Amino acid sequence: MIQVIAIIHAKPGMRSKILDFLHANVPKVRAEPGCVEYMATVDASGAPGLQTPIGPDSFIVFERWADMPSFQAHADAPHVITYRQNTAEFIASRTVHVLSAL
Repeated sequence: MIQVIAIIHAKPGMRSKILDFLHANVPKVRAEPGCVEYMATVDASGAPGLQTPIGPDSFIVFERWADMPSFQAHADAPHVITYRQNTAEFIASRTVHVLSAL
């Protein structure tokens, strides 16, 4: 099982534009072979004091893939490449952690 945590920091005020593209792409991603889970998350309101907010211009995508070949196919999928092209101008930074479960 492959776990992916992608932390996206949008340029100020651009998070909703990126999320519009992402939400439009979600059904295609979830239909990919090997996709176990795929969702975008933002800060929860009313969280206890131990929360470290990611901020109003950021979000995190959590993904789980059956195996590395499935994740690689996802990264190379035409709809993912198009998403990256469509959102590149709105992104300040992106960090992707690809992890194996213990």
